[in-house]
Amino acid sequence: MKKKAFTLITLLAGLAAFSAARVASQTGDGWAQFRGNHLNTGVSTAAIPPELKLYWSYEAGDVIESSAAILDGTVYVGSGKGDLLALDLWSGKLKWKYGTSEPIGESSPAVGGGMVFIGDLVGVFHAVNAADGRGVWSYKTGGEIKSSPVIVGDRVLIGSYDGYLYCFQARDGRTVWRFRTENYVHGTPAVVDGIAWFAGCDEIFHGIRIADGKEVTSMPAGGNTAASAAFEGQTAYFGNFNNEVVALDLKTRRRKWLYTHPTRQFPFYSSPAVSGGRVVLGGRDKMVHAINAQTGKVLWTFTTRARVESSPVIAGERVYIGSNDGRFYVLDLAKGTKLWEYNAGGAISASPALAAGRVVIGDQQGRIYCFGG
Repeated sequence: MKKKAFTLITLLAGLAAFSAARVASQTGDGWAQFRGNHLNTGVSTAAIPPELKLYWSYEAGDVIESSAAILDGTVYVGSGKGDLLALDLWSGKLKWKYGTSEPIGESSPAVGGGMVFIGDLVGVFHAVNAADGRGVWSYKTGGEIKSSPVIVGDRVLIGSYDGYLYCFQARDGRTVWRFRTENYVHGTPAVVDGIAWFAGCDEIFHGIRIADGKEVTSMPAGGNTAASAAFEGQTAYFGNFNNEVVALDLKTRRRKWLYTHPTRQFPFYSSPAVSGGRVVLGGRDKMVHAINAQTGKVLWTFTTRARVESSPVIAGERVYIGSNDGRFYVLDLAKGTKLWEYNAGGAISASPALAAGRVVIGDQQGRIYCFGG
């Protein structure tokens, strides 16, 4: 009886947290985790002005590959200098700085419940007080962390290059469970109906029940996968190192379609954004690809001057994405035409965060930019 009651309470808490995250995403006031929401859709409802200008920039002192999280007027982002930074969204002024002692790579912060979570490149997972930047707890995994955390109710998930997906109690860092794969866990899990979904570097697409850490489904991913899967309905979309974009139907447990460019065979490191029947992602072939979500047929491509590892964000009828050519692009979602660009100079492999009418992104020269109207 007690066990059943606990399970129900846990489920309800998780559903409440998930609903709150969805509300924050729908209002456009926050961008609390990598890809913006539990489904990893990379979609924002923030009202971004059609004409952008640079509001502020901040010198972080080292490479920025981490993508920002934004909540309650504060920008959180990690740097290669080993700092988790909290900046004022409106002015760019530093609120606080938390030192991890080791560089932060692509792991991007997740913020919720008064806490900020992030991993570093020696494998330490950090929990920090969002109000003042004081460390609350940390956990040393067995490999570097490039995955980004996901907060689900009173739990937080993170992948590590030691091959495990971890689940911790968010408040005190107690290990609830860990699930072992056969290779690195690089991508950020998507959460659907109490299941954490991710494609690993073991070439398997995993479904792990958050309640107890048990694998409920596994399917071939088609190749080594670093990207985070995006969900729309019962379909998961992601690119892999076999130069493919894959759509998996979770209802039938079968592949829905497979996309490869007809002439340019390069890996997909960028995580897709999904909206309006389109799957949009960057490729190491220097292009941004838009694919029909139902058929897997290409709708358009946009060519940059270098590989595109940044993951796009869709807001309204526009796509926001960086490129290693040092430019931040705004593209038309329907046609793929360039509407605007900003030449930062440094390669942009981080992904944009959109909230409250602002766009925030960092570059590999250590600068963080904030754009608005």
